[in-house]
Amino acid sequence: MPDFGGFLNLQIIHLENNELTGPLPSSWANLPNLKEVYVQNNNLSGVIPKGLLRENIAFNYSGNLGLHPSRETKSNLIIIFSTIGAGLLLLLFAACYLYKYKKQGRKRGKIWRLRNDQLNVLGELDTEPAHRFELSEIEDATGYFDKLIGKGGFGSVYYGKLDDGCEIAVKVHNTESNQGIREFINEVTLLSRIHHKNLVKFLGYSQQEGNHMLVYEFMHEGTLTEHLRGPPEKKITSWVTRMDIAEDAAKGIEYLHTGCLPAIIHRDLKSSNILLDMNMRAKVSDFGLSKLMADGSKVSSMIRGTFGYLDPEYYATQQFTVKSDIFGFGIILLELVSGYSPISAEHFGDNSQYIVEWARKHIESGNIHAIIDKSLEPTYEIQSVWKITEVALMCVKPRGMDRPSISEVLKEIQEAILIEQKAATGRVESIDIFARRPPEFAPKLDISISAFSTESFAQPSLR
Repeated sequence: MPDFGGFLNLQIIHLENNELTGPLPSSWANLPNLKEVYVQNNNLSGVIPKGLLRENIAFNYSGNLGLHPSRETKSNLIIIFSTIGAGLLLLLFAACYLYKYKKQGRKRGKIWRLRNDQLNVLGELDTEPAHRFELSEIEDATGYFDKLIGKGGFGSVYYGKLDDGCEIAVKVHNTESNQGIREFINEVTLLSRIHHKNLVKFLGYSQQEGNHMLVYEFMHEGTLTEHLRGPPEKKITSWVTRMDIAEDAAKGIEYLHTGCLPAIIHRDLKSSNILLDMNMRAKVSDFGLSKLMADGSKVSSMIRGTFGYLDPEYYATQQFTVKSDIFGFGIILLELVSGYSPISAEHFGDNSQYIVEWARKHIESGNIHAIIDKSLEPTYEIQSVWKITEVALMCVKPRGMDRPSISEVLKEIQEAILIEQKAATGRVESIDIFARRPPEFAPKLDISISAFSTESFAQPSLR
């Protein structure tokens, strides 16, 4: 777990849905300005620091079965609740039951209602050009939200089919989610303005009777993560297909960075936000945390994004830039080469646990085969793998100014694809792409990640 002990002005920590393990750092309880901590749906364990249970901190740790308050706290709670009369408990249970019954409504038990104090911020959506679906259309299309296909920080995602046969994915806002109305407005506003073949197509939204939903085209093959670390029958074993996915995603990001005015920073690039259609073409999704470049000058006191993909420079500046997206995309490229998740003691060892350090070590020793996914078909050209790995490590340099632009990254990916195409047609000349960096004499690349030191990933809390 990241410490954040030095960030005395830190107000909000969001690290939910990150597969984190170990206990919560005790230093978090000493952050004087901390207001919100969201760590739900991880694999955390141990005792919760008492300071995080203060009344002035909104703290959500649900979905962590091994995480619990101290015994002393539990004992105090038992004593307090034991003084409450049986009649009061019955009234409380009755009130909860009535509230739940009212909240569910007719056949809508899977949809969370928004609190009344959140509704007044949505008026601005009336002026947006996005198509507004009637709630009845969404209910009919999804069979009253019968088929759940995923869950995320915003809420649950359901499959549906409109009357014209168009297949859709409906994201339903969950009021217990920390990603709230701000993200809903943000995504509707942004996606109403941007259109690109490598961005998941936004079809519209529904805002009615307290329900708030986003409607997208349905991506039949799900997330890139599923095809890298899912069951064997779903794994992508073709290196060419993986490079095509990298090219598609890079084109989508390039559009955000250079084709939009002002530029758009995605801020949460990761393999689970790269979706695949039925032809295995990739599109970038999930713009709830995206930010217009024009708004990017203000320093934020909020930790957002996904651990393992976060720009190390962000920990020092608390500010996202387009180069933060480059860092996240570099991690995705390393995933495409290795098939591994960004953080793993199982695959990278207790002394590293981070894909960047692990890959760097093998590249510096010239051992490219040590990081190549063993499930890949052995038909790839090693030169193309070298090229993708090299550009990935350029993307994850600690300083943003040392990283390439997304256009430069895209050019390198396309050159790697060209190597494979020439090999497939039997026209492989002596392609001297390593004139400066021959594989057999791999250089000592300057890609140390000071913000992600070996020690920070080797502590027992991450085992």
